Amino acid sequence: MDKIILRVKDMDCAAEVATLKRELEPLVGDGSRLSFDILERKVTVDVQGLNVREEDILKAIARTGMQADSGVEIGCACCGGSCPKSEGFWQQHGRMILCILSGVLLLAGFALVAFERGGVLSALAGDVEGEHAYPLSAALLWLGSILSGIWYVMPKAWGSLRRLRPDMNLLMTIAVVGAVIIGELFEAASVAFLFSLANLLESWSIGRARRAIQSLMSITPSTALAFDFGRQEFVEKPVGDIKVGERILVRPGDKLPLDGIVLKGSSSVDQSPITGESVPVMKEPDDQVFAGTLNGDGSLEFRSTKPASDTTLARIIHMVETAQSRRAPMVQWIEKFAAIYTPAMVLMAALIAVVPPLAFGGSWSDWFYEALVILVIACPCAMVISTPVCIVTGISAAARNGVLIKGGVFLELPGELTAMAFDKTGTLTRGKPEVKSVQALDGRAQAQVLALAAALESQSTHPLARAIVGFAQAQGVDIPQVHEFTAFPGMGARGRIAGSLYWIGSPRMLKSEFKGHLPAVTSLENGEATSHVYLWDEERVHGYIGLADSVRLEAKNLVKDLKDLGIGRVIMLSGDNRPTAERIAHVTGVSEIRADLMPEDKTRAVQELVDNGERVAMIGDGVNDAPALAIATVGIAMGAMGTDVAIETADVALMSDDLSKLPWLVRHSRRALGIIRQNIVFALGLKAIFLILAVTGLATLWAAIVADMGASLLVIFNSLRLMQARK
Repeated sequence: MDKIILRVKDMDCAAEVATLKRELEPLVGDGSRLSFDILERKVTVDVQGLNVREEDILKAIARTGMQADSGVEIGCACCGGSCPKSEGFWQQHGRMILCILSGVLLLAGFALVAFERGGVLSALAGDVEGEHAYPLSAALLWLGSILSGIWYVMPKAWGSLRRLRPDMNLLMTIAVVGAVIIGELFEAASVAFLFSLANLLESWSIGRARRAIQSLMSITPSTALAFDFGRQEFVEKPVGDIKVGERILVRPGDKLPLDGIVLKGSSSVDQSPITGESVPVMKEPDDQVFAGTLNGDGSLEFRSTKPASDTTLARIIHMVETAQSRRAPMVQWIEKFAAIYTPAMVLMAALIAVVPPLAFGGSWSDWFYEALVILVIACPCAMVISTPVCIVTGISAAARNGVLIKGGVFLELPGELTAMAFDKTGTLTRGKPEVKSVQALDGRAQAQVLALAAALESQSTHPLARAIVGFAQAQGVDIPQVHEFTAFPGMGARGRIAGSLYWIGSPRMLKSEFKGHLPAVTSLENGEATSHVYLWDEERVHGYIGLADSVRLEAKNLVKDLKDLGIGRVIMLSGDNRPTAERIAHVTGVSEIRADLMPEDKTRAVQELVDNGERVAMIGDGVNDAPALAIATVGIAMGAMGTDVAIETADVALMSDDLSKLPWLVRHSRRALGIIRQNIVFALGLKAIFLILAVTGLATLWAAIVADMGASLLVIFNSLRLMQARK
């Protein structure tokens, strides 16, 4: 077994992830072997080449006070990942039951005291004045409330104490136990209940983001109608049993179970679960279809191209899950801060409990109480969850809108961009060039030039090559066989046809490879800028083909929107000649052009921008421009649906070709950054105010827990606003 996947049901925040990482790193020797998924509460350990057993990992996790089990299903049909197995009733609802029980017992005890003292106000006044003569029944009820409230906290607190690494669980446990020791049972029960409620709400907020991803899993049907050759009819089969190449029938109104290629029929398909766009797309023979999309009013028969565990939707789900383990810089800063802050607060509380009585003769019980107040106020819960909850929510919201963000760092970075560089083809233009002219130069027929060019281009996947081959086929040209084929990336190709060696390529390749007379060719044909592909042999140039790619209608609005957002530089990188690039720049409003670029030139252009201090996003198709995407501050692949390489290589993948997703991404990132900063200010500001009150003796345990609870609730609900993110 190369990987061990465990489910840690208590893992809900970055602090617990940091605790687990510190405990597991000595086992595996390298933190890169560990992967944590807060959304699914999973820990993945790469044990390849190590003598590490699952039992060793379980014991290490148990030392932290958290419990783990191997309750996952590997490679499930729904998403291809590791889904939780069904849990028992107590596992699912135990926390909530104990929290409710703690609250009920707290209120029941208070009701008894209120009845004895003649009313609610009298009971509260007595507690504030330090009257601890509670009825035995009330004291027992509050003890029950305390135990219920800290039941899940105590194991983590004990683990923290054993490791001598104080965390918020230890702080709260000390505060509760200390309050019990000095007779403040009501306040101890209040702290226990409210801390339990805060943990429950934190878990709920993470669960809401989790459910957003699980809703993607559930949109794929569990069965499909596959063709049975024995019975010569379509029969229902579990999706996980269907192999690549099988024929699938989708009826009107059904969801597509797998990715595939349409064989028969035509129908409009709603691809919004993947692209975030609700406008249906017409599907006909030879078109791609995707699992989880909704068929319209026609029937479709298609051939499956991927197993259920490897569909585009499954890969999206897997990527979103993986993104949770890629920590944002803000998360790392908060973890480092908390590692210093929490021990410092414990030391401060200890000094306040001991120094005033020893140095100034103060009351031991009074200053011990103030120390407990400081421990509760100092609890870093709100600060620790302020960023991770926002990151998880932001990534989940983006996925629902057809934008796949590969980690917290790539949620933060788009909001800080100063430049965007576009690989022209497939971004600013539609990426579907059309043949505008075929010109023969040596007396050959145009059909012969087209046939030779199509033969050479038939071995290539470049958009220009596909356009030439498609045009030749549409013209009914007989395309000959090519041998000894050699491709020159970004320039052209060479091959032997009927015994003769031919070249096809760009003007740059023609100038470097052909030593004879070069024809004069204008880049303007009928007023339209075109790119030219030349055909030649060892003696002469036989002709050229003019092609043009249409500009996206929304491209001009895109450039304006980006500049309105403060992105000062929008650069177009193109392999086309300068006149063609200038025409497209004029239409779109792009002010900076770099033309006649080879693939490696585009990479150098992006590197130059980065070296000059620009925070630059590179936007391409994720296939031919992977090196440039990797070098950029943020690499963004457009139209990634159905393109596995794009989903793998880009930092952010736009599942559709909708250019408006780019300004949306920038705004979404800035909104997330704003909420993160607000959360940190809320959490630290509220703590600072109440710490001052505590040091001056003006704060009570009640006020402390209200401050802690209020800060936690504030950052949780503030973060959840990102779930409402829409275009």
